[in-house]
Amino acid sequence: MKGDTHDPKALIREAYRIEGIGTAECRTIFLDWALSLETARVPEALQALLARHGAAAPDHPMTQVLREGLDSAAAPTRRGGRKGRLGEG
Repeated sequence: MKGDTHDPKALIREAYRIEGIGTAECRTIFLDWALSLETARVPEALQALLARHGAAAPDHPMTQVLREGLDSAAAPTRRGGRKGRLGEG
């Protein structure tokens, strides 16, 4: 099954079609989806997918997962280096 530039494997679209899907399954699908995109494209794709699917299904677990992904993509944190090893900062 073919998707589009924001959902190349149509994973997100299919997750919304699965009746009774839970948050854990949505997170697994989200991870597979995120790994299929270039990192720089993820925030843009998340916004597009939320606009496409989230409004029609605001209580769907995938909508929650997409929102969480967008929130974490918008707030990068410093990792690594001396401060990361010593827990400073």
